[in-house]
Amino acid sequence: MFCSFLISQQFIAQTLKGKITTQDDIPVIEAHILNTNDKHHTHSNQRGAFVLHHVTVGDTLVVTHINYKKTKIVVKNFEPINIILEENMVSLDEITIGKKLNALNVITAVDIQTSPVNSSQEILQKVPGLFIGQHAGGGKAEQIFLRGFDIDHGTDITISADGMPVNMVSHAHGQGYADLHFVIPETVDKIDFGKGAYYADKGNFNTAGYVNFKTKNRLKSNLVKLEVGQFDTKRLLGMFNLINNNKQSAYIASEYILTDGYFESPQSFNRLNIFGKYTANVSDSDKVGVTLSHFTSKWDASGQIPQRAVNNGSITRFGAIDDTEGGKTSRSNFLLTYDKILSENSSIKNKVYYNKYHFELFSNFTFFLGDPVNGDQIKQKESRNIFGFNSEYTQDLVDIDANFTAGISLRNDQSSNNELSHTLNRRQTLNQIQFGDINETNFGAYASANFNFGKFTINPAIRLDYFNFEYNNNLQTNYQTQSQTASIVSPKLNMFYNYNEDLQFYIKTGKGFHSNDTRVVVAQNGKEILPASYGFDAGFMWKPMPKLLINTAYWYLFLEQEFVYVGDAGIVEPSGKTKRQGIDFSLRYEPIHQLYFNLDANYAHARASEEASGQDYIPLAPDFTLSSGITYKSELGFYGGMQLRHIGDRPANEDNSIIAEGYTVTDLNLGYSLKNVTFGLQIQNLFDIDWNETQFATESRLPGEANSTEEIHFTPGTPFFLKGSVTVNF
Repeated sequence: MFCSFLISQQFIAQTLKGKITTQDDIPVIEAHILNTNDKHHTHSNQRGAFVLHHVTVGDTLVVTHINYKKTKIVVKNFEPINIILEENMVSLDEITIGKKLNALNVITAVDIQTSPVNSSQEILQKVPGLFIGQHAGGGKAEQIFLRGFDIDHGTDITISADGMPVNMVSHAHGQGYADLHFVIPETVDKIDFGKGAYYADKGNFNTAGYVNFKTKNRLKSNLVKLEVGQFDTKRLLGMFNLINNNKQSAYIASEYILTDGYFESPQSFNRLNIFGKYTANVSDSDKVGVTLSHFTSKWDASGQIPQRAVNNGSITRFGAIDDTEGGKTSRSNFLLTYDKILSENSSIKNKVYYNKYHFELFSNFTFFLGDPVNGDQIKQKESRNIFGFNSEYTQDLVDIDANFTAGISLRNDQSSNNELSHTLNRRQTLNQIQFGDINETNFGAYASANFNFGKFTINPAIRLDYFNFEYNNNLQTNYQTQSQTASIVSPKLNMFYNYNEDLQFYIKTGKGFHSNDTRVVVAQNGKEILPASYGFDAGFMWKPMPKLLINTAYWYLFLEQEFVYVGDAGIVEPSGKTKRQGIDFSLRYEPIHQLYFNLDANYAHARASEEASGQDYIPLAPDFTLSSGITYKSELGFYGGMQLRHIGDRPANEDNSIIAEGYTVTDLNLGYSLKNVTFGLQIQNLFDIDWNETQFATESRLPGEANSTEEIHFTPGTPFFLKGSVTVNF
């Protein structure tokens, strides 16, 4: 009878605990553990630990991770197990889709492992369908294009680094301004992204999507890297381990960049980045982390030039009308994290951060349109302190096969001496147009749940945001605090059908929003200042064969209020309602071992909802983008790749009478690793085509012109640019 009791116990589903580590006893994070018997699955946490329910003796567990060889384990008993994974060159074989809310992240996981990020421009371009443009000497935040949006510098995309916000509310240069240049590219470990507004933990600016860059917790080795290229370009990078064991890790990284750029007027660009990160497992249930970083940058710029000046021969494509543009900026960051496992089914994650930020930018978009004598140069300047806190609680509901997440966030921005002034030669202030202090506070709370019903997963969620806007206009004689408050509720509902580990169908729906600039909020007496977006995605992720991954989706987005930035007026103008729809397609293929092919094609149809047909184009909204390439990484040390990016012609104004020309640019990189030394060669714009990186329909007047002209003003894209590098690992 006792024997029969033992036998019956083997077939009773129980809970199995374990830990996944490397051969060096380093925890493996986010490994996927699948029970092939009943398809239950789980993931390893920050300490490599996992808990898998509904396990019986004899079940087979399959453990996968993109950087490690697939491992199978047969359950013999319910004692805690330690699974050791062997490192492996990345392969699509190791990818599983499974029951993931945002399975799209496997695409960037493959991309960043097969082709690591090596420049600040590449960071955002790792997101499928996202294009960027630089138009102020390399020091200004990039212009962003995604899903039929000209997002300017961040009005409709939430960008963060290690969960710390990058977007700046009520910024001197524009709402949502997101300067990511404080992130050293080689420190990036993962890119978490999602398109649409379907994620409860993402708040302000999450309409077209979000991107969160996660930095490495530890380095595999120390490295020193030197890059030298054309146009007096130099970059020195150092990354050094301070502590590296299974309990704690710490490293520092720093980069310094110098370049004169390819313009006739030297950019005199320089950037310094310093980054340090410490992580410790202080106990089996407690993990702490501290991140410190500082970034400073200074540059000159040639600005956007009118097409007519190039056509009449007065300047070349790389010349300037006003080469006194440029600026300087800096940002210091402090981030403290504390994660605690409360029980085998619950945990909490906390973040506290502080940012100190300075910004000064000189621009001249219209030349002599407003002031025929002194010119139209403007200065935008501010100093800012940001204080923030995030806390997220997660609970697994084992009995009903579900999990629940709830979180709160608090952010306070204090922007002092936020200024727009008319200036001369970056030296003299002719008059101040706007000058004041901004204090903006955002409190957010959200709740989300995943309910699993066999192959179906339903994810309802809701988010609440409250804003307090305060503005003191320093140009007024009398002191007065202008203030407004507003709230918005954003429900979400996502549904998934997980046919198997290689195929997932999904429908995602949700409401998002972007806040308005505080100066506009108080001017409008708090009316229509948290415009909402409503959208949905319907698509699938599919691995039809082990080395082929496909994603495709149809999407729709309605926006209550478009943002239009008017640079010379220094405001973000609320515009009318807009609607967008389109198709996204991504493919990753490994035809032979370590040869990777990637393709991202994106079509969007964007129109203003309240304008007559033919007058309803949205300026600079891209309708077709494509990026594709092929990458090879040999086990013998050779590597190389070629990447192509294309953006089609698009309207530059509302009636499509002015066209922003598209382009197709190809980049090449080659290299060889010999023991601990790697030699690299990069060529941007391999075929040396003439292309315009950014374009605007602008009305301007040049010296000597009696009348103004509205036409394309552009910043030329990089010509053929050769750069070599040497990296030493030790």
